[in-house]
Amino acid sequence: MDFIDELNRTHREVTTGARKNMLLRRHYDADIEDVWQACTEAERLARWFLPVTGDLRLGGTYQLQGNAGGEILRCEPPHVLRVSWLFGENPGFSEVEVRLSAKDGGTLFELHHTAEVPQEMWTRYGPGSVGVGWDLSLLGLALYLSGGAKVDEETFHETVEGRRFITGSGRAWGAAQQAAGDPPDHVAAGVAATIAFYAPDPSS
Repeated sequence: MDFIDELNRTHREVTTGARKNMLLRRHYDADIEDVWQACTEAERLARWFLPVTGDLRLGGTYQLQGNAGGEILRCEPPHVLRVSWLFGENPGFSEVEVRLSAKDGGTLFELHHTAEVPQEMWTRYGPGSVGVGWDLSLLGLALYLSGGAKVDEETFHETVEGRRFITGSGRAWGAAQQAAGDPPDHVAAGVAATIAFYAPDPSS
């Protein structure tokens, strides 16, 4: 699998304001039921994303290992899943909604992440601070659906292809941020900070 080709398959949009919204949209060559189950069944989620525990039903709660947790707010198989996405102390408002639709013999996948982001964090990193993580997740789903092996999360950023993917993701989110109207100098600084966070220079 060409990881950069996979990266370029995703369309990204950023909406700024009191709440920031990030949209990722791409097509998977898999049946909608298969994609839905991969995104909602605990055993399958662990294969490409993270182990999850909780009461996995509408109105129930979930917890991803070492990551976000929250409440399952909407569940309409196989089309819509919306959850609160809370991490750390005083996380504020944060929700993730996944929408699936059958298209062109496969599945159109859309992920919306809407959150109240501290201004200092947005100024320093921009959308890439979260967006790179989502790009890595969508790559993981692509690999899983195509029968490929999951990348090693501990070392991927140290590989040539991993650094290229992370760099490309950071720049793509910068382009989406600039298209939303943020100043180019702020965008450039945020892109550099994001890439340095996810793939620090091994020589420094």
